[in-house]
Amino acid sequence: MTTTLRPGDRSQAVAQLQKKLNANGAKLEVNGNYGDETEKAVRAYQRKVGLIDDGVAGSKTQGALAGADCSHLLSHADLAAAAKRLGVDLASIYAINQVESLGNGFASNGKPTVLFERHIMYRQLCTPVHEGDNAVQLKMHADELAITYPNLVNPKPGGYAGGTAEHQRLARARMLDDTSALASASWGAFQIMGFHWQLLGYSSVQEFAERMAKSEAEQLEAFVRFIEADPALHKALKAKKWAEFAKRYNGPNYARNQYDTKLEHAYSQHAQCQPEPVAA
Repeated sequence: MTTTLRPGDRSQAVAQLQKKLNANGAKLEVNGNYGDETEKAVRAYQRKVGLIDDGVAGSKTQGALAGADCSHLLSHADLAAAAKRLGVDLASIYAINQVESLGNGFASNGKPTVLFERHIMYRQLCTPVHEGDNAVQLKMHADELAITYPNLVNPKPGGYAGGTAEHQRLARARMLDDTSALASASWGAFQIMGFHWQLLGYSSVQEFAERMAKSEAEQLEAFVRFIEADPALHKALKAKKWAEFAKRYNGPNYARNQYDTKLEHAYSQHAQCQPEPVAA
């Protein structure tokens, strides 16, 4: 697992980073100190290869330095386009990407990051969808599945396997009911739930899942649609009311994880490097 390197770090890993940056045109003193000059060199390299220029050398930046393909990854241009479309400061989108995204929209197996929610699967199976659906019969069927497959269908959350193993859970759930399973997972870097597919303008949850598997830019598109679909959330973002935004995006327990303070701090940091506001 790649260790993320940040300004202020001092280590041999930073020295190796500096050597790789120098091999790509930087002129750094290789001293293992992630100071201002190293941060500037990281940002310059990120801009050069089309990555988000946040000055942090995470798995994407280090992977690019090692020769990995970056074409499916989120770029500065993607975030700039999202900021313009939403009518907000670019620094706001950078802050959200830093705090609210998982950092990587794809797992180590090359598939989009997912987290399967068994309690959502139970709820989806209980919900009438077609004319003539019998709610009582649907619930009876869901309860039967919950007894046989408690890690896939359950009134209570839990059963998480984490990482790439979540795709195995999702695959097994899809064998029970493809549509309900896809709708019961959060997808991509911004963790958008599949059951939002119709609200976000996709033709089906299958199309939504296929789009999430294409690139992080597609995952950002889903996030932008999610913001556009909620006027109150959009208004909070425009006004930089981070507590209100976090409450609506993360839920009522947002303060427990300090999402609002993390967003405010990240915005302040990025505003120093991305100061230009985008006209609404």
